[in-house]
Amino acid sequence: MPPLARVRSRIGQRALLLTTAAVPLTGWAVHAVALHKQLAATRRDPLTGLLRRDSYTAQARRLLARHGDVAVVVVDQDHFKAGNDTMGHAAGDVVLAATAARLTAWAGPRGAVGRLGGDEFAVAVHLPADRLKQRLAQLIRTLHTPVALDDGRTVDVAASVGAATPAEVGSRDLSLLQRAADAALYDGKHSGRAAVAGPAHTTIPSVNGRRAGRPGTAVWGRAA
Repeated sequence: MPPLARVRSRIGQRALLLTTAAVPLTGWAVHAVALHKQLAATRRDPLTGLLRRDSYTAQARRLLARHGDVAVVVVDQDHFKAGNDTMGHAAGDVVLAATAARLTAWAGPRGAVGRLGGDEFAVAVHLPADRLKQRLAQLIRTLHTPVALDDGRTVDVAASVGAATPAEVGSRDLSLLQRAADAALYDGKHSGRAAVAGPAHTTIPSVNGRRAGRPGTAVWGRAA
């Protein structure tokens, strides 16, 4: 075989080998993307798109490790069960999705927002102490804005909010901060304002992470 033909033959063989090797690599790349999407889906609540409890906890702890001023906020939709039963589960889903979107917008791109379960949410956000009161008041106004349903009706909504900060509670432990925020939430339940926890809120007994003696519920919305 002439030298030029041998060179061309070798180049062709190498190209074939590279192409053959690239096929499984491309397949693995596609597979890796699919796995990444599946993993991301398992980290998020399918209804609201918020982080599930475990993923939220991990992200909130990273925020606490990086920043000195972090507020841990617990949100509970007022009268949700009764309203959900009265107006239907589809309406309840819209209210939950709207609450999730409002919390996400309030927390900003660097905040951690999670759905703990049912109508209970948690947020961890880097927030200077001198802005805490103002920002919580803003959150209350946002969460009390009526929600438009898919059928054109508008429903009045409300939520109770409790917050805890390392400076006020005296701890950077996320579990302790959430327990204190939850206790403060029930101190201010149905008051129309956010309650900020102090050291005493860390010692209030709770059942399954929720404060004992939860008050009764009533309809959370009415058609307008």
